Amino acid sequence: MELLKKTAVQMREALLKKEVSAVELVEESYKRVDNVEDKIGAYNSLTKEYALETAKKVDEKIAKGENLPKMAGIPLALKDNINLKGFKTTASSKILENFVSPYDATVSKKLRENLVPVIGKENLDEFAMGSSNENSAFKKVHNPHNLNKVPGGSSGGSAASVAALEATVALGSDTGGSIRLPASFCGISGFKPTYGRVSRYGLIAFASSLDQIGPFGRCTEDIVDLYETIAGYDPKDSTSLNMPVGEISKTFKNDIKALKCGVIKELMGEGVSDCVKKAVEDAIKVYEKLGATVQEVSLPLLKHSIGVYYIIATAEASSNLARFDGVKYGHRTADAKNLMEMYTKTRKEGFGDEVKRRIMLGTYALSSGYYDAYYKKAQQLRRLIKDDFDRVFKEVDVLISPTCPTTAFDIGSRNEDPLAMYLTDIGTICANLIGAPAISIPAGFDKDGMPIGMQLISQVLQEEPLLRAAYNFESQTDFHTKLANL
Repeated sequence: MELLKKTAVQMREALLKKEVSAVELVEESYKRVDNVEDKIGAYNSLTKEYALETAKKVDEKIAKGENLPKMAGIPLALKDNINLKGFKTTASSKILENFVSPYDATVSKKLRENLVPVIGKENLDEFAMGSSNENSAFKKVHNPHNLNKVPGGSSGGSAASVAALEATVALGSDTGGSIRLPASFCGISGFKPTYGRVSRYGLIAFASSLDQIGPFGRCTEDIVDLYETIAGYDPKDSTSLNMPVGEISKTFKNDIKALKCGVIKELMGEGVSDCVKKAVEDAIKVYEKLGATVQEVSLPLLKHSIGVYYIIATAEASSNLARFDGVKYGHRTADAKNLMEMYTKTRKEGFGDEVKRRIMLGTYALSSGYYDAYYKKAQQLRRLIKDDFDRVFKEVDVLISPTCPTTAFDIGSRNEDPLAMYLTDIGTICANLIGAPAISIPAGFDKDGMPIGMQLISQVLQEEPLLRAAYNFESQTDFHTKLANL
């Protein structure tokens, strides 16, 4: 257990000093899974044989005195909408319940090349559609800080496993806050890179203009190392950026004396709980103490982002999920008299309620006579929102806001009110709409001991000042060291 409390950086040091073996790290992770997984529900499947095989290769390299990649031997959990060759990839949906991936996602290939042991595939909201991880077809994920609370979604399994010490780091996907929200609720860090920085090849698509893979960790240094492991150009992804990533690891520990921070006025007002607001205000004082300048900024079009997002995201989902028809792979109904009946029955049996809801919304927005009124208008407004951010980024380097207006809510409390659930993402979706990098870091706790997350957003391709701001805050606080009491 003490071994698992180490960060990835500390584990790497222990490996190089031969104080511990990679096999021991992996075995300890599985012992932890055995002890707490029935309470958490973070994993859809485990990949024990593969993880141990990878760990043995790491130990062999260490024994020979060979150089190791940064993340080699560090136990990692992989969201179950990212393909891993030879293992199930279900997207937590019945329609893919028995699908075994015939190929690696690009990030999975990079994990193999860097000898990162994958502990298992993580539970999520079905097809990444949700903010609470209650929409999985298999089981709900519980928050390690309070088992009656949601862990956030859609990457709830990834965040919960790191917070519960079942894995040291994890990968998730973020379409409208699906990395940052669970990170906030579970008291860890979660980072969404610039759109196109990390390949989406082998990620099951939800909304292709918004989806991005990113890392979870318990400290910024782990986030940086994992990000540099998976980032980079990929010709297999048409949206991948053919630009050098740079070595953020060399500069992110520098000071922030010249950094200009902007506090988003619209995300600090109505609807934000007092404890969350206070945590962000206290964080601002930390930044000022470190020499950064802080000012309030206004983004008047931000209020439209929820509406814009839920038209664009559902429209793209409707298009992407049309491929699940029972023909080539996945579930096929056993009871169909003709082709059309096979399509409809397969989808009825295979998709959950939230997925069906979003497909219907998206199909409507794309339908004849409504496309111009909804999808086209949403894309136009998306551009205006980006222009709003571009204007503000001429004045500041990094934007500050709550990740979410509240801390984690009770399981089941918002299931009957889809709109209340959708509003959970009000602070996070803007970064996806404009393609900008954003991170959620621990910034405090409420009176019940539930974590509070603070969000930092920077300009497209400006990961370095963002991660430097995260690290400097972390160096002055200890919120990221407070572990769930399981």
